[in-house]
Amino acid sequence: MPDIIVMFFILGLIAGSVRSDLAIPKAVYDILSLLLMLTIGLKGGMALHGNLSWSLLGEALAVTALGFLIPLLLYPVLRYLVKLTLADAASFCAHYGSVSAGTFAVALAWTESRGLATSGQVTLYLVLLELPAILTGLWLYRRFTAGGQQRDDNAVPLWQETLTNRSVILLVGGLIIGMLYGKHNGSQVTALLTQAFPLILALFLLEMGLVAAETLRKIQLRHWRVIAFALCTPPLLSLAGLFTGIALGLTPGTTIVLATLTASASYIAAPVAVRHAIEDADIGLVMLASLGITFPFNVLIGIELYASLLALLG
Repeated sequence: MPDIIVMFFILGLIAGSVRSDLAIPKAVYDILSLLLMLTIGLKGGMALHGNLSWSLLGEALAVTALGFLIPLLLYPVLRYLVKLTLADAASFCAHYGSVSAGTFAVALAWTESRGLATSGQVTLYLVLLELPAILTGLWLYRRFTAGGQQRDDNAVPLWQETLTNRSVILLVGGLIIGMLYGKHNGSQVTALLTQAFPLILALFLLEMGLVAAETLRKIQLRHWRVIAFALCTPPLLSLAGLFTGIALGLTPGTTIVLATLTASASYIAAPVAVRHAIEDADIGLVMLASLGITFPFNVLIGIELYASLLALLG
């Protein structure tokens, strides 16, 4: 049977599919997402407390390189096989090179439930993959537009939206706080958040199930290439995370989380940046792929698949 946390996603998916009046108020969803990002950061920071070393630098550089490389590899596939426009191909590169914090939270809970240790720096992977991927996707658009002209007025909004969006602020801020105080010094606050993490994640996934069901209603036959891409890409991209984790000598739990991240697609930070920088991109189309197809695939099937692939490669 699936993890009980995943069952909440399935419940939301079913409720949305039958057009139930079940709904999570926006204010509640905002609070859940805020608590989720902050708790993920705190958990990573507490694991890093007293364990920082120079060896983390090489690991960080390798993960950052993936953030640049994945969009570059995806671009010709999206242009010539999926046959997307330049704007949509660049948008998909930014989204699929970037990562899903929700998928990361599920992967983290999955490894914890099976007693697989994960390194504290896995929280850093979110930022190290997200920023380079978004920048690369937008660079591809500017590089291949007529004349290769780059609009200076886009530079400030891009950096501002990417570096100061609430996900990055909460993740990095939580990481720093957790790293400074550890598990015990701030336990009167951190213990409440970490103990409530499974409940917060379950309610967050309930809302994601409702949203995914709504998104899936928009699927049409003419989208078959996008659907195929959204289903086939995650297992292939997971190999980048698996091989990187193996090469770096990461623990199995950390490697599975990294593989899940490289297999995921952003549906929070990347849409914000792309809306400002690529006005011609169809955000609804990429959300259909990332949130409607890739996110459910990773949550329901993907994490187990990547763990099996790691066992075969190991």
